[in-house]
Amino acid sequence: EEQALAEARKCLDCMVCCECLQCVDACLAKAIIHSDEPAVREIHVGAVIMAPGFESFDPTSYDTYSYSKFPNVVTAMEFERILSASGPSEGHVVRLSDHREPRRIAWLQCVGSREINRCDHPYCSSVCCMYAIKEAVIAKEHCKEPLDAAIFFMDMRTFGKDFEKYYNRARNELGIRFIRSRIHTITEVAGTHDLLIAYADESGQIQEEIFDLVVLSVGMSMHRDVLETAKRIGVELDSSRFVRTGAFTPVQTSRKGIYACGAYTGPKDIPYSVMEASAAAAAATESLAASRHTQTRVIHAPTERDVFREPPRIGVFVCNCGVNIGGIVNVPEVVEYSRTLPHVVYVEDNLFSCSQDTQDRMTEIIKEKGLNRVVVAACTPRTHEGIFQETLINAGLNKYLFEMANIRNHDSWVHSHDPRAATEKAKDMVRMAVVKSALLSPLREAQLSVNNAALVVGGGVSGMSAALSLANQGYPVHLVEASDALGGVARRLFKAYTGERVSDYLEKTREEILAHEKITVHLNSRIVNAEGFVGNFKTAIQNGASVETVEHGVTILATGAMEHKPTEYLYGEHQAVLTHLELDELFQREDPRLKGLGTVAFIQCVGSRDSNRPYCSKVCCTHTVKSALELKERNPDVDVFVLYRDMRTYGTREELYREARRRGVLFVRYSLDEKPVATLSGEKVRLEFRDPILDRRIGLDVDLLCLATAIESRKDFALAQFYKVPLDSDGWFLEAHQKLRPVDFATDGVFLCGMSHYPKPLEESIAQAQAAASRAISVLAKDRIQVGGIVSRIDPALCSGCLACLGVCPYGAISFDEERKVAVVAEVLCKGCGACAAACPSEAPVLMGFSNKQLYAQIKSALAA
Repeated sequence: EEQALAEARKCLDCMVCCECLQCVDACLAKAIIHSDEPAVREIHVGAVIMAPGFESFDPTSYDTYSYSKFPNVVTAMEFERILSASGPSEGHVVRLSDHREPRRIAWLQCVGSREINRCDHPYCSSVCCMYAIKEAVIAKEHCKEPLDAAIFFMDMRTFGKDFEKYYNRARNELGIRFIRSRIHTITEVAGTHDLLIAYADESGQIQEEIFDLVVLSVGMSMHRDVLETAKRIGVELDSSRFVRTGAFTPVQTSRKGIYACGAYTGPKDIPYSVMEASAAAAAATESLAASRHTQTRVIHAPTERDVFREPPRIGVFVCNCGVNIGGIVNVPEVVEYSRTLPHVVYVEDNLFSCSQDTQDRMTEIIKEKGLNRVVVAACTPRTHEGIFQETLINAGLNKYLFEMANIRNHDSWVHSHDPRAATEKAKDMVRMAVVKSALLSPLREAQLSVNNAALVVGGGVSGMSAALSLANQGYPVHLVEASDALGGVARRLFKAYTGERVSDYLEKTREEILAHEKITVHLNSRIVNAEGFVGNFKTAIQNGASVETVEHGVTILATGAMEHKPTEYLYGEHQAVLTHLELDELFQREDPRLKGLGTVAFIQCVGSRDSNRPYCSKVCCTHTVKSALELKERNPDVDVFVLYRDMRTYGTREELYREARRRGVLFVRYSLDEKPVATLSGEKVRLEFRDPILDRRIGLDVDLLCLATAIESRKDFALAQFYKVPLDSDGWFLEAHQKLRPVDFATDGVFLCGMSHYPKPLEESIAQAQAAASRAISVLAKDRIQVGGIVSRIDPALCSGCLACLGVCPYGAISFDEERKVAVVAEVLCKGCGACAAACPSEAPVLMGFSNKQLYAQIKSALAA
């Protein structure tokens, strides 16, 4: 190992390449070309999407943290690599100085974020609080001995969907310590490389703690090359050096035809970045709709080989996944074992089985060896099965003649401390996959025509945005709104956080929609029934006494949310107590009450982050700061107090928070255990609260008390049932996958956006609406779609008509044939969940690709080990 490291160091330290070409021979992908030269290519496009990403902040300039000096001070990105199974310590948590497992780790938040002195990064990087919690949770799981994990923070900004629950679990169940303190200096304990942190606790007392490892939660930065690119292309940057976009045009840059997404427009997490990427795709293609399919290349798959009469000839491909699998599992041993299994005629291991060069090689091997079944032992089929199925298609095989053994998630990850057991389990999993593979048969998918109309349920900002995006790309849209006007809750909003008037945007958008020939608006209407499937839905829309049935290919649910009406702080008892939306209405109509205000207070988290609604409503802190600044703008002498638990002005909203403090707005923190108390005081409201800095009770008589109340879901269970989509425990629509499919439902052809998904600001609602439109167009742009394959089929000879399968089918895919007295599956609705096969006492349903015969063979194979 030392010799290998020495050789690698020589190569890395070499200032001038000696052209030994050893790197060319070593690179399996043939990616290194020594004779290559720079080249300029000119391409003609109709639109440009900029998504260059970000770089993590380099904390070297923070000399008091000694990042470049102390070996056990690492960045969060470096700690991610330590936690990774493919990292330098193969997933074992060790400190760099002596490779000893740490017993105490500290995370320091806001390194390179919310900072204008040591670096010019005034913004909040948005993701750091959550990734620090995640790293602390995973580190506790990876360490053999109990780990003391402490996170030092200013405000804990867990504002996303389910983020607050994750924070509470980390604190209350896993014992991670959260210490509200800004750390100034890290010092090293002489002779140990341990790290001493001195800090002031919330009572003002100086504390000292020694940690084995300190992780700096670094923020997001724009690389100077990316900034230069923006200047060359001619798009404007904001004061934080992100690409400038608008609250109502979240992916449109200052230059027409050029769009941006991801961290390039501001700090954001993975779900938001993925969603915004789809939004940029939708925005970019609106002006290109007339050219759709004019340059499309049609890919013709090879003719599928008929393997029905062939005996099984199975190929097994075992993936090292770098060291992700190979670092734990003895892959060569698994390969040799696989050669001994029945019907296996070819076996090989690959460094990365999912890479394009390996896919091409697999295609050739299938043809050359005459394979008619393929088993890949690698990672999760959830993300990679489609890749390998495509390889089978390219090789002339039915894609369902494929089986995958997940020896990463189900093996190397969960048995990382026992390589021997992991290797044996990998053998078991490959053996089980092989015996099932031998029994696989080709499955067929049916082709169905697609109705190219869309239905959008909800006429608020997100619903209108989705409808316009679809219509501008040439697709007919039915827009259904329960009230008598479009605009939703946004009609009560005054300004976006960037300063634009919401009413101006709404008026313009309403006019566009009502004038658009592709959009049919249904006001005072509601959905009373829906049936069908992706590409072919039928929905009944009721307006008064009349019911109209419309046919459409996709559905977008954008039903919004509502403001919580509190029962505390004298709301409803005193006219001086208002909610955010009620205050915005005063701003809109220039209410005379605003002129005589002397003292105003805001109370945050009213109805949020408690046992009834254990989530953050995300927009309230920014809304409060914006309203406070509006009051100061109208009357600089007004006294404004904000009582908060954590100020969650994430991203570039942090600059509003800083401006509010500069303008004299006073922020006082309170705890859930010691909430403010409001009492009557004549025409005013008496507000009492404890100031943690002064450590004493304070009393204020305020002219106006604004409550930052929770945003509540509409809990539309009927609508969810009509389209067979789920709601989470808080009543929000539940997406198919939080990161990979943030606007899709598990039900094909149905999408979500806006605040029916989770509370979010206007620009995010609009971007998510555009993303939903983009995903919907992936269906509407096709003339025909393929359905079926892995679906249930019911043997009428075995069906007793007990109806158990109808009761358990979550998709309504099974009906009862009264004439034959048997259950029947509508294959276009079936999602292959297998619930019917599990429930039937007669074993009448057969889940294709997972038949009882195949499953029993796997069980027997496992027991035979």
